[in-house]
Amino acid sequence: MLSALRHPDRAERRLAPIGRHGPVNSFSQILRAVLIFGSLALILLVGLTRTPARAQDTNAAFRAYVQSLWPMAQARGVSRQTFDAAFAGVTPNTSILKNTKKQAEFVKPIWDYLGGAISSQRIERGRALAAQYSGVLQQVESKYGVDPYVVLAIWGMETSYGSFTGGQSVIRALATLAFARYRGDFFRDELLTALEILQQGHITPAAMTGSWAGAMGQTQFMPTSFFKYAVDHDGDGHKDIWTNIPDALASTGNYLAQFGWRRGETWGYEVILPAAYDVSPHDPLKFRSFGEWRREGITRADGEPMPTGGEASLFLPTGVKGPAFLMTQNFRVIKSYNQSTFYAMGVALLSDRIAGVAGLKGAWPKGEKLLSVNETKELQQHLARMGYEVGEVDGRVGDKVQTALRAWQRKIGVMADGHPTPAMLERMRKAR
Repeated sequence: MLSALRHPDRAERRLAPIGRHGPVNSFSQILRAVLIFGSLALILLVGLTRTPARAQDTNAAFRAYVQSLWPMAQARGVSRQTFDAAFAGVTPNTSILKNTKKQAEFVKPIWDYLGGAISSQRIERGRALAAQYSGVLQQVESKYGVDPYVVLAIWGMETSYGSFTGGQSVIRALATLAFARYRGDFFRDELLTALEILQQGHITPAAMTGSWAGAMGQTQFMPTSFFKYAVDHDGDGHKDIWTNIPDALASTGNYLAQFGWRRGETWGYEVILPAAYDVSPHDPLKFRSFGEWRREGITRADGEPMPTGGEASLFLPTGVKGPAFLMTQNFRVIKSYNQSTFYAMGVALLSDRIAGVAGLKGAWPKGEKLLSVNETKELQQHLARMGYEVGEVDGRVGDKVQTALRAWQRKIGVMADGHPTPAMLERMRKAR
């Protein structure tokens, strides 16, 4: 039976085996990042390669850039043969650069995001694959101590169980982004690591495919993550996360284990708060024992008892008006895979549904007006101006923004649930 180490009170919900896994920058930020090859790289970045002469100039600059990488690749043990084979016929892909300039004006509400992430088709497919790969998943759980349903959910969230892995040449994608100096040296270093992977013989250049940003295979590892965490589960001498599903699942298990997955613990629980419960003292990064939460009258939404050990933090994705959760440290491990809170929630809840756990009991505040990306940026700027730590002003509400907003809400004497609303933003504007 899968997941013998999943939290004991969920044992009855486990499935018995029955058969056999990019950053957004503004246009001005991208322009400022172009520091190499002067105007030719700039021409590439803004897409002015429409005439044959300009395209030839850009391709020549690209080839010169690629050749400038040879000493660095050689220092990493890459042979000239591997280097030349990797870049044979490779030209810059200007369409990839369009992805770096995309920025949504509005983000999906969490309920819409989760509705797509946890579709009935994805749940059913996950359950079928849980049965099909039960033996592999048991081995992954035994070796790495991770919840196999979380491994399955990451696979489902990243590539819909391998049905869409990106299809881009990883070498071409990384070389294009590196040449454009998008995010400084980040993609250059990923490209050099990809060459090391080719040198070790795990995959051929043609088969090394992935997303526009170079995330590879069934569970979308960047090359540096592959280099650190990919494993050869079946012992055939290759770490193949593209076509070898056991290798891909085990690599994800190893990744989660290396980032601190706590064996035998779940990601967390949906909970019910007592009436008029004051959430103000509880920041999302402050952990307390389950016993302490229980003594404050918080109960699990499924009616099961709280664990006798372990600790969790209170998480309110939409403030006091929506579902509430107690999140363990394992939820933060899921976030190491993708820093989006929505993504981590999708993985967590999808893993439960695959395992047979019922859906959420609490209702989302679907009639509530949300902040746009630009409005969220403005809110971050106001908080930063008032001296609060918000991290990068990126239009996303993460742990730092929630903690800062809670502190400001406490200061002005309102319910500190860390949830940004148009009313909160308007109050900040008036406080200038």
